Amino acid sequence: MSPPYKIFLSIAQFLRKIPSELFAKIDFFPLSCYNFFAMKDSGNYYQDRNFQLLDKIDVLLSDLPYFCEDFFRGMEGRTSALTRLNYCYDLRIFFDFLCKRKFRGSKSVHDITLEDLDGVTDTDIEIFLSYLSNYEFQGRRLSCDERAKARKLSSVRSLFRYFFNKGLLEVNNTAKVSTPKLHDKEIIRLEKDEISELLDTAEEGRGLTRHMEGYHARTKVRDTAILTLFLGTGIRISELVGLNNESIDFKTNSFIVTRKGGNQAVLYFSEEVGDALAAYFAEKENDPRIPQGEHALFLSMQYRRITVRAVENLVKKYAKIVSPLKKITPHKLRSTYGTALYRETGDIYIVADVLGHRDVNTTKKHYAAITEDNRRAVAGKVKLHKED
Repeated sequence: MSPPYKIFLSIAQFLRKIPSELFAKIDFFPLSCYNFFAMKDSGNYYQDRNFQLLDKIDVLLSDLPYFCEDFFRGMEGRTSALTRLNYCYDLRIFFDFLCKRKFRGSKSVHDITLEDLDGVTDTDIEIFLSYLSNYEFQGRRLSCDERAKARKLSSVRSLFRYFFNKGLLEVNNTAKVSTPKLHDKEIIRLEKDEISELLDTAEEGRGLTRHMEGYHARTKVRDTAILTLFLGTGIRISELVGLNNESIDFKTNSFIVTRKGGNQAVLYFSEEVGDALAAYFAEKENDPRIPQGEHALFLSMQYRRITVRAVENLVKKYAKIVSPLKKITPHKLRSTYGTALYRETGDIYIVADVLGHRDVNTTKKHYAAITEDNRRAVAGKVKLHKED
């Protein structure tokens, strides 16, 4: 254990013993402990990301019929910018389909009117869903699976429903089309021994290529902290990337995350997670290359806030060594945590609350694999022969 880490861990342990009344009066910002008010000044990540999403929406709206602006303005108050951006992508493909298949090239996207939309039948929508199995868009050959088809149908339904409710369409034919049947996906998660091996690999660098080993010394503490936080709290990748130094409170072993929809929540972490975070804070405290005023918790090798893509790549890098046959992503680490938490508590509502799920049915996906454990456990309960 390095001297800086020992010092920082001692400070973190000391902070836990300070009475909350005294703690509230002291400014511990130099030690990277958060307060709730600092979040308002330092949490610009989500605001910046929102601006970028809105800029993309403005660009994509120019590729859609004129009336779509009304639709996106109408749904602005009840949807996130990311949801609206995905609607833009889906509707681009839908209107491109109409131009190619329904209007046979006689109309461009910008020529389509609400009257044309009124003429779209339920059969047209069914043809669209079939079209999505094999289509071309902007010079690329693409194919949608059942989930992608369902999402695009949902986007098209929302558009038709909006104008139907406004009285601008006489009929909403999308309501007559059934959603594609969604088959259960295989639950992929790490087992207990794989979790330990994954963390050991990040700490020690076993199995890395010579090229990867060159960077490992600089990133191993950060990477271990990231993996430990995923596996020990089940947070989303966007929540992890958006964390600031001020988000972490070592006194209470808690941190603030910004959930989907922009709501903030306080989550708690174990001593194991706290130790990994303390090691990373200690390393950062002793790195003069970090720019002053940089609030981001997890930094790239260029000393900027780490990106979602970079986190996905580092998870993939270590997971391929530990479990080459499983396609492990940050979301699979979240599923691993959700399954483990359900096994320990047996309470699906606790799991839903910790994972930030509004619908408990979403949470069931994270522990569905436990059904197999239950089946195995009861396999010998029914006796066919009378016992002597």
